[in-house]
Amino acid sequence: MKQKGIPSFSGKRIWVIGASSGIGEACAKEFIAAGAKVALSSRRVERLNQISETSQKDQTLTVPLDVTTQSQLQNGYQTILDAWGGVDLMLFVSGVYTPLRADDFDIQVAEKTIGANLLGPMRAVALVLPEMLKTHSGHIAIVGSVAGYSGLPKALAYGPSKAAIINFCENLYYDLLPTGISVHMISPGFVATEARAQNDFEMPALISAEEAATEILTGIKNGEFDIHFPKRFSRFLKFLRILPYPLYFWIVRRFVKI
Repeated sequence: MKQKGIPSFSGKRIWVIGASSGIGEACAKEFIAAGAKVALSSRRVERLNQISETSQKDQTLTVPLDVTTQSQLQNGYQTILDAWGGVDLMLFVSGVYTPLRADDFDIQVAEKTIGANLLGPMRAVALVLPEMLKTHSGHIAIVGSVAGYSGLPKALAYGPSKAAIINFCENLYYDLLPTGISVHMISPGFVATEARAQNDFEMPALISAEEAATEILTGIKNGEFDIHFPKRFSRFLKFLRILPYPLYFWIVRRFVKI
């Protein structure tokens, strides 16, 4: 059984959580250009308003919220329900990234990372699922990272949060495929965003947020579950996952200069 795609975004009701910058902003702009109705969420309302100004009248909703606060997510989704009656696609992009290693481990940073990157999308999924299950339709797309494939330097909290997202999406796919709800697990490599600007090391196969958005929209249109890019980098990391640990750690130490 193959899950459904969205051949055309025109007229579709799409909720982009994390729309104020980076990949989320680029995706939101592409959805708007494609004629979708887009609910824009993040903490930075001024950035959301700027994006909304590029759309047609009544094409967008500005729904500011913090994904770590359940009540704000609930109120935001209720705003969308009141205006549109539901969503056809929920794209969760919001997340935090702080480089972290064992010699400078900070549990508060780790808790903040897990709260935003793992519990955030779980909260959002719990909100949209009931209506989607009633109609036996809808799409749930969650942006994780290739950092979730296996352990990498400076990702002591970020990597585990994204590894958990992979497992969460796999379980969602298995459970929801018979219901008609599609799940899209999105694993970008290095993308030029505000978060990645913190990195002080060379980022191989770095792409723009606009390139990432094109990959995401194409994957959703085609009904893909595993949307990963850029392929020249993500496929290499997928290959590393199947290697014995001694060989895997040797390769990482040899080629990742951090």
